[in-house]
Amino acid sequence: MSINRLLLVIATVASLAFAVTACGDDEEGGGATASGSTSEELSGSIRIDGSSTVFPFAQAAAELFNEEQPNVQIAVGQSGTGGGFEKFCAGETDISDASRPIEDDEVGVCEENSVDYEEIAVANDGISVVTSKELAVDCLTVDQLKQLWEPDSKIKNLSEIDPSLPDAELTLFGPGTDSGTFDFFTEAINGEEGATREDYEASEDDNQLVTGVSGSPGGLGYFGFSYYEQNADKLNLVGVGEDAASCQKPSSENIQDGSYVPLGRQIFMYPSAEALARPEVKAFMDFVIQNEPAIAEAAQIVPLTDEQISEAQQKVDSLGGGA
Repeated sequence: MSINRLLLVIATVASLAFAVTACGDDEEGGGATASGSTSEELSGSIRIDGSSTVFPFAQAAAELFNEEQPNVQIAVGQSGTGGGFEKFCAGETDISDASRPIEDDEVGVCEENSVDYEEIAVANDGISVVTSKELAVDCLTVDQLKQLWEPDSKIKNLSEIDPSLPDAELTLFGPGTDSGTFDFFTEAINGEEGATREDYEASEDDNQLVTGVSGSPGGLGYFGFSYYEQNADKLNLVGVGEDAASCQKPSSENIQDGSYVPLGRQIFMYPSAEALARPEVKAFMDFVIQNEPAIAEAAQIVPLTDEQISEAQQKVDSLGGGA
């Protein structure tokens, strides 16, 4: 059994046990369960697409929700944040997963197509800079990463940046241009969204990036923290900071408290107002927020704080007509 599957089973069992305990004194009431959803049997379908970083969270949420509502069909895709918004603003999906906020041009397309929506934070995340186990790098500053990843960079060896860094030929891996992680990283490191060298191996599938970095002696790349955690035995995690003194490796603690800078962030789901008018979609989004810690654990991603969860629920209620 994979780590993801094991955690999913643990989270499911814990959730169900909690529901049984909470409902034990109200067997005749039949109303709400401990997860906050109702006992009403729902049907229908929900279409979700977008960020590969949010994909494990959305997939875990769908599987856990189906434990309570097996007749709701949920399709979860991972075409990248940009690709997801393209489908969402065209009215092709109900919820768009995103590892960055929606951009002005995407907002314009949604407005043209009368797609109203809300931005719901569903977890915290940090971009992990990683190398292969053979390429032992402890820290790279923002300036060093910029020298490596900026447009027209010709650096092929980290020792070209600093002689104290390993003398090994690099093979670079990173997200494709439809990825929100690509957008976030290039802006945070290079100062301009989309500005990057082009001679690297790109993929919208983070698992392919993991395979590439771990399988190349000089492999170096970046992707969401959860993908590092799932593959920590194959990868070397690199600390990042404005300078050597502030260099830190991402962790659940510094990602959640916002101190992992400049590569810490929130990740989102964008449900449309039209979709939230359907009971199965509203129930799903309520379930996601009310069970966010268990879903985040199953997906090996950093959970929201209590304050962030409360804010997310208020947004869903305001768009979906809740109390």
